[in-house]
Amino acid sequence: MKVTLSFEESSSGDVSIMVDALRASTTITLALNSFKRIIPCFTPEEAIALKEKTGGMLAGERNGKRLEGFDIGNSPSAIKDLKTSEDTLILTTSNGTRIIENMTSKVLVGSMVNAEAVGEKSVQLAEEHIDVVMAGVKGKFAIEDFLAAGEILYWINENLEECELSEYAKSAIMASRDYNLVKEAFLNSRTAKRLIELGYADDVKLSVMKNMTENVAIYQDNELTLYR
Repeated sequence: MKVTLSFEESSSGDVSIMVDALRASTTITLALNSFKRIIPCFTPEEAIALKEKTGGMLAGERNGKRLEGFDIGNSPSAIKDLKTSEDTLILTTSNGTRIIENMTSKVLVGSMVNAEAVGEKSVQLAEEHIDVVMAGVKGKFAIEDFLAAGEILYWINENLEECELSEYAKSAIMASRDYNLVKEAFLNSRTAKRLIELGYADDVKLSVMKNMTENVAIYQDNELTLYR
């Protein structure tokens, strides 16, 4: 099995794992505790129009801030134990949902909180090539995505008897092995500092937790659902 690490665009036509650790991937993963489906939208206007058509709860942010008129922001700590009668979450974010739009492979969503589960599920699903794709922030490398990708890649490697790892993927695995350093890097990342300034310190602390859920989202027919 070929296993690679990419930035923004996937190099695989087989299986890709989108990683936007702070916060879209974490929000999507934990939202599956409360919602049957999550529909990613690529603009706030598209999200509002969809809610008017189908119903559901609106979640979204731009530049870290909750969008005006939306029910909740892109906040994993707010959504983790949310009680709602709605079964659909309509989500728009600055980075993660934008990355999903351009993928043509089978897409899973990965983060620190489901790294082991998404690594295992990707091995089950893939035939020849798994590509872990970092979303970054506005076209720039984000260290939290690199480290979360490393944790996911570690579990992919653990679940394969034969694995052709790219050197980029190998470097991410090595960088992710000291969890104390990983937590320090997350908390001091550019993204985390901005989120903490905006009052989302709980989101940052939650997003760096390892393997707290077995939820794995798969993107099919323009929506994210629990991969079983």
